[in-house]
Amino acid sequence: MLLERIYDEDLAQASYVIGCQAKGLALVVDPRRDIQVYLDIAEKNGMTIAGVTETHIHADYLSGTRELAARTGATIYVSDEGGPDWTYSDAFDGAESGSAESGPAVRMKHGHRIELGNITVEAVHTPGHTPEHLSFLVTDGAQASDPGFMLTGDFVFVGDLGRPDLLDEAAGFVDTRFKGAKDLFASLRDRFLTLPDYVQVLPAHGSGSACGKSLGAIPATTVGYERAFSWWGPYLANDDEQGFVDELLSGQPDAHAYFGRMKLQNKVGPAVLGDHAELIEYTADELRAELAHDNVVFVDTRHHSEVHEGTVARSLNIPGAEKAANYGGWVYNPEVEHRALVLLAASREEAEELRDHLIRVGIDTVRGYIASLDGLELVRPQLVNPDDLDGFARSLLLDVRNRTEYAEGHLPGAEQLSGGRVLWNLDRLPAPDAGTIVSYCQSGVRNSVAASALRREGYDVAELDGSYLGWASRPGNAPVVGEPEPAAV
Repeated sequence: MLLERIYDEDLAQASYVIGCQAKGLALVVDPRRDIQVYLDIAEKNGMTIAGVTETHIHADYLSGTRELAARTGATIYVSDEGGPDWTYSDAFDGAESGSAESGPAVRMKHGHRIELGNITVEAVHTPGHTPEHLSFLVTDGAQASDPGFMLTGDFVFVGDLGRPDLLDEAAGFVDTRFKGAKDLFASLRDRFLTLPDYVQVLPAHGSGSACGKSLGAIPATTVGYERAFSWWGPYLANDDEQGFVDELLSGQPDAHAYFGRMKLQNKVGPAVLGDHAELIEYTADELRAELAHDNVVFVDTRHHSEVHEGTVARSLNIPGAEKAANYGGWVYNPEVEHRALVLLAASREEAEELRDHLIRVGIDTVRGYIASLDGLELVRPQLVNPDDLDGFARSLLLDVRNRTEYAEGHLPGAEQLSGGRVLWNLDRLPAPDAGTIVSYCQSGVRNSVAASALRREGYDVAELDGSYLGWASRPGNAPVVGEPEPAAV
């Protein structure tokens, strides 16, 4: 049996390739939208991708299920649990591009089995994170008669559980978190803890994901280990549902606003991209002309320390490919912004890598790149020295960190609105002509990203130099501890 984990550090997301080497057949679980990695694995192992599936309707990235099926002709398998509000659209019944056409999707109920030669993949309905959520029990029939692995998606993580409040936080639902938390308790009790301790657990996310509050960095765990050492284990052992619900729902991180768009697009069916157009390499003269006519959005991909030395006016700061999908989703909303993106990238290969990351969150409008800022008119973003902050006239002191960070310590008088929600909550800010907003995060990276988005919207923003850590290191500065006011959704 082949079982390979493909991990995206940008979104802390894991997908899997399961294959029967005897029959040369493979199934891809929870693929991302840039699919070449799965095609390469299949080719390397002499396998045909016969099926593609996902554990649930994702909120944190755009699914590559239709993209991969359109390229390979693989059968799509999706959940048919959770009721009519959680049914995948008819777009999954055939995903056609220039390469292949997949047939009607197989809609799975609890207990459905996918056979791949000697491998059996069984769907297990595990609601809680979402109502339609499935986990997959994997049996290697060449060696065992019982399952040895469980792909748990956003159900059980290493050291944590999938949060049940994302539907409220990002998708506009009201109070679904309470039923979701109770469903998670039941799924753990009736599905997960009935498995033998030796079953290996392979989740869809790791440390850094906003889909839980304390995910571990280790890629896998076991049923027995989570039973014995997880925070939730004692609540299940004592049948303490209310205690479990209270603990689960406390301290969850802010959900990025673009999650709502991902949830809807993944249910309806993401657009199939097919082959990408070749990226244009711009000269300085060509880009100046495009910027003068407001035809494109320029993306400065450097670290904020370099951006502060000079950048293109009204550019967005998305610092490098490592977190381009995450930060790109903060600052560019393709539902309202349709201008093409031009990236600062040293080479075509670097620009293509950045584009691949951005399409993971549905930003499909990258047109080209420029290798240098030479010949472009630059401006310096405004900075405020922490020692000068008290005397600086401002309309708002804005903390763009998560609520949990804010509660642990923030500047006096600061209001909290996480960077991933700023563009969607402009009504919580003073009018653009009301004065200067001073913003900060922990060290400056997230602040530069969020501040660039606000400047593009017409706000006058000054970044606190050194951000929270720089301010807190000054003698006599005392952080305020406490929760922010409830965030507008």
